[in-house]
Amino acid sequence: MRGQFFLPTALITGATRGIGRAAADLFSQNGWDLLLVARDVAALANFAADLRRRGRVIGFEPVDLTDSKAISPAFERLQQQGEVPSVLINNAGAGWTSELLTMPIKDWQWLLQLNLTSVFQVCASVVPSMRERGGLVINVSSHAARNAFPQWGAYCVSKAALASFTRCLAEEERDHSVRACTLTLGAVDTSLWDNRNVQSDFNRRAMLSVDQVAAALLYLAEQPPSQVIEDLTLMPSIGTF
Repeated sequence: MRGQFFLPTALITGATRGIGRAAADLFSQNGWDLLLVARDVAALANFAADLRRRGRVIGFEPVDLTDSKAISPAFERLQQQGEVPSVLINNAGAGWTSELLTMPIKDWQWLLQLNLTSVFQVCASVVPSMRERGGLVINVSSHAARNAFPQWGAYCVSKAALASFTRCLAEEERDHSVRACTLTLGAVDTSLWDNRNVQSDFNRRAMLSVDQVAAALLYLAEQPPSQVIEDLTLMPSIGTF
């Protein structure tokens, strides 16, 4: 149950597919209003229309988070569509497999922009508006932040930096009543594995489901303002892969 002063509006990036879509669906079922971000305006509009049929207030804004110049104006427009979010979920991201030292610089910069720098930019756009009433930032991370996997070096670096960013953000925002945490995940069965830039033979049937991850996000979001789970790690029961 949400606490008496919990403001039930969540802002979710990467909201039309995979984890983001499952989370938006589950949050709306549990009485949350939503602000949604993804690249595809048609997919966003259709999904928002479906969620509004449940009586929820749904705002949305299309933006490509790999375009650093588009983020600030897009989130300014988004926040004019609804309540100040009480929870910000930075979910959008991508995988990449290649040898570290042969990865083209443009691809390195693209991945770091999406997995790390865009999170910084989104937080810079959203968190100041949360300070008056308090809130929570949840950054979706990976166990790759803590481990080194051959061919996954750039992804590991991006997620390790994201985990550090989250801890630093939590310390800086503590006096403003804004909490920050990570949801650290093992392999999840999403379209990440269908990307031509990800080469893997992992057994997708053994991975976490997006519904399991959505439930973990809701659990974190519904913690009372007096406490924070600094990191919740969710792994497939067969172990690391």
